[in-house]
Formats: sequence, C-alpha cells, structure tokens
Amino acid sequence: GALDSRTSLEVMALLQQLNREGITIVLVTHERDVAAFASRVVTFRDGRVVSDLPNPARDAATALAEDRTAAEASP
Repeated sequence: GALDSRTSLEVMALLQQLNREGITIVLVTHERDVAAFASRVVTFRDGRVVSDLPNPARDAATALAEDRTAAEASP
C-alpha cells in the first residue's frame, strides 16, 4: 500500500543504512521521488532494459531530519 511521506522517508533511511552495511537492496517503484534515493536506477519498458544509470542518491536520513525540523517549526 501507499505510505505517507514521513513513513516513506523512514523506510528509505532504513534501506539506505542496510545497503551501507553491505546488504543489496532491490526496490521496484513507479515513483521518481522514491527512485531518487537509489544509487542506481534501471528503467524497463515492455520487459526490456532501456537504461541502467548511476544515480546521485539523495540521503534519506538527511531528508527525514529536514522533514522533522520543518514539522516542528510549523504552528
């Protein structure tokens, strides 16, 4: 099912931490904002690979901290 924004960041932070510890993570998504957290993006069309590119992964822990700071600053 769909996750709210904060939970999505928490899950991505956990997956990134596991990957830093040496665990391979394969994440399948249609969401570009989720793919932004990956270090590599493989794109398929009609069952064939159309691109396989390194991606300057966004750090989910940093994004989560920024989200929490923004939430605390809101009235």
